Amino acid sequence: MANAAPSAGKTFVVEHLDPELEAWSSLEYANIAKECHSSGARFLLSSVPQSLKLPQNLQGAEGLTVENRGIEEIYAAQKDKVCLLDPAASKDLSPEDGDDFDIFLFGGILGDDPPRDRTSELRKKGYQGRRLGPIQMTTDTAVRVTRMIVQERVPVDKIVYLDHPEIKVSKNETTEMPFRYVKGADGGPIMPEGMMDLIKKDSEKGLGDLL
Repeated sequence: MANAAPSAGKTFVVEHLDPELEAWSSLEYANIAKECHSSGARFLLSSVPQSLKLPQNLQGAEGLTVENRGIEEIYAAQKDKVCLLDPAASKDLSPEDGDDFDIFLFGGILGDDPPRDRTSELRKKGYQGRRLGPIQMTTDTAVRVTRMIVQERVPVDKIVYLDHPEIKVSKNETTEMPFRYVKGADGGPIMPEGMMDLIKKDSEKGLGDLL
């Protein structure tokens, strides 16, 4: 059976569960907004504290909507249309889920190493869950993979990944990224613009200080 036509118009929501927004996250959020906008989707950053001043790269970003309200309030009448991307879910996300769900929810910072169960706060609220495989992804990678599955109808096991790639940070030094990425056309991991520079700049502090 042939795949259905690509489905645009989905909403991808990151429930921002932190009082601050690190440079690492702002680059990822900007990249999510850019990719969602170009694919006809919407990126919603919810639960943003009113005291949080967005960095320049997110102010006025196309494809991005910022909400102080939480997901429960925003989509109170559409709970059955919300899919929580949950590493602890019993079922993998499939292209067919694009027929059943319109809103795809990600809990805070996915790219923790070691991973903390940040999604548990959302899991308790009763949203239907789907997983993206066993290996930890950065937030923008998780949104990218979800968009590829539900909008482009690519099965999760047909996406080409790079796991724990080594990044050259200086002439004689590399650092291993503890995440799964989508493999780009150049053979390297797809990362937000500016992320490589940030990794190199902070490499002497250790990756833990980036998260």
